[in-house]
Amino acid sequence: MNSWNALEICAGGGGQSLGLEQAGFELAAAVEIESIACETLRTNRPKWDVVEADVRDFDGSPYQGVDLLAGGVPCPPFSIAGKQLGANDERDLFPTALRLTKEVHPKAVMLENVRGFSMPAFDGYRKNLFSEFEALGYQVQAKVLNSSNFGVPQLRPRWIMVALQTPLMRKFRWPDRRLAPLSVGESLRDLMAADGWLGADEWAAHADRIAPTLVGGSRKHGGPDLGPTRARAQWRTLGVEGRSLADAPPGPDFPQDGLPRLTIEMVARLQGFPDTWKFAGRKTAAYRQVGNALPPPVAREVACSIHAALDGVVLERIEAPMFAAAAGGD
Repeated sequence: MNSWNALEICAGGGGQSLGLEQAGFELAAAVEIESIACETLRTNRPKWDVVEADVRDFDGSPYQGVDLLAGGVPCPPFSIAGKQLGANDERDLFPTALRLTKEVHPKAVMLENVRGFSMPAFDGYRKNLFSEFEALGYQVQAKVLNSSNFGVPQLRPRWIMVALQTPLMRKFRWPDRRLAPLSVGESLRDLMAADGWLGADEWAAHADRIAPTLVGGSRKHGGPDLGPTRARAQWRTLGVEGRSLADAPPGPDFPQDGLPRLTIEMVARLQGFPDTWKFAGRKTAAYRQVGNALPPPVAREVACSIHAALDGVVLERIEAPMFAAAAGGD
């Protein structure tokens, strides 16, 4: 297997970064505007080059020839709730991704966004976006992937675009995973029981489904809750109080039939992060990093498909190699 490297923009708390690493890509740099997310990246991977900057001001020319340009560009302009904003919203960073593609000229590009971007309201925008990439010598494919198909215990559909230099696209295959995810109860029983709660086993048996999609929330509004009213109602059917997060698991004095709250460690596990990945900041800042992340297992599988295409290998079923770094190296 060849060694390929990647430049990531809008890196956030590291969901896509970690998936790229697990797929065998070396991170040339991770660009992120939020100081607290940069602290998370540096804490978990001290050897990564973490660039704290507004990506709109970031010069990609020193990274010319990087193999993969990847990023989770901001979602609000393309969410169902924000579709009236149109594609000219200042948070739309697809034009920046195109500029960086021209500067870096990578072999491959991987961009992700919310499922809402696949809706008819954005057909024209997507067509223009793809045409821009094709004019630069890429072929483009895009698909909505459900994170639950990759073993993540929540549905969490994400729109993912892959652009490869034209000769390479013949080798690309979307990952074809059908891993049955654990239920919320199976995923979190040990964490719920960690401080001695006597109701953990009964709670886990009741929480027998996957989770609603986690949301990271706005930087300007709200705290660390599990979403709007409808989402919190769904969490309640799983035996979870969704109006806030807890600092610690329930203890031995917590009622056995009570509604426990989730901790940052719990929501991170539901998002597909390994327990060794630690988030900087207080609850609200940490939760936003978790909730806004692309689940690492999804990033890993798509990146493995890209890696195989760069290697010139056609894999009918992509099996993601697990590299030593994924277990918690530098």
